[in-house]
Amino acid sequence: MDDDALLDLCRRAADAVPEALRAVEDWRPAGARPGQYAIDLVADRVVLDVLAEAAVGVLSEESGVHRPGAELVAVVDPVDGSTNAARGIPWYATSICLVDAAGPRVALVANLATGTRYEAVRGGGARRDGAPIAASGCVDLASAVVALSGYPDRHLGWSQFRAFGAAALDLCAVADGTVDAFSVAGRAELAPWDYLGALLVCSEAGVPVEELAGLPLVDLAHDSRRAVLAAATPELLRQLRGAHGEGAGVGG
Repeated sequence: MDDDALLDLCRRAADAVPEALRAVEDWRPAGARPGQYAIDLVADRVVLDVLAEAAVGVLSEESGVHRPGAELVAVVDPVDGSTNAARGIPWYATSICLVDAAGPRVALVANLATGTRYEAVRGGGARRDGAPIAASGCVDLASAVVALSGYPDRHLGWSQFRAFGAAALDLCAVADGTVDAFSVAGRAELAPWDYLGALLVCSEAGVPVEELAGLPLVDLAHDSRRAVLAAATPELLRQLRGAHGEGAGVGG
């Protein structure tokens, strides 16, 4: 499949989720593991059904690995920000990233509450609702608005912070200039499905992304966890990394 066909596959998978969720009456936790919601399971089923049409491999937060050994793997978070969804906070998304031997190739992150969609194709740029996006250009941590996943035990030098609760959308918000940077904090770490879709969106928008300890960001092991940082500019990313370095790692 070419990139256009793969992006269409992602769109159809994301399109299936809102329709499926309309049939779910109780959005409270009701899954097989702590923190899992009924909506996670419903969304996972419909996304898997669409992806099965293309016989791509899948790494899903909710159901693990499907079709292992496939050359193309869809890394899926059916509902990133399930707690936000359950509480009516309009910041939760379906994130899909198709990964090949060279890394993330095609990605879609769709805000399920607002309909806003971020799309990216390797070498083809990043878009929000069809329009090209770019970061804020901020170069000074002291004037930056930083989105956090987790909470640090000390001030890291930002002007302001926000904790939105859905890492895929948080990272996309750096890519389109809504916020200036993103950082894990405290004991927070991200799994591949939390950030890979947004990683491609950021990369194609010119946003540098790195792992705090220097680990590779593309690791499709189900138990892989990463401390992800992203910033509008390399200068800002260096300052953010340095602010973490002044303490004891991610936790300060």
